[in-house]
Amino acid sequence: MLLTAVITEAEEGKFIVLNPKTGTTTQGRTYQDAIQNLKEATFLYLDEFPMKMHSHPVMTTFEVSHAP
Repeated sequence: MLLTAVITEAEEGKFIVLNPKTGTTTQGRTYQDAIQNLKEATFLYLDEFPMKMHSHPVMTTFEVSHAP
């Protein structure tokens, strides 16, 4: 199953990672740790709440201008 991971670097140097489809979120000391932790968390989530995937996820970016 192909899923999407959104990764952001936390202020303390750790990485926070989220799977938008399942809502599973975790963190890790390194990028690789964070991905591995997300795989484990998502596996456990899907074991409890199975999902059928109808298409592959698509990820893109967009910019928002915000005037203070």
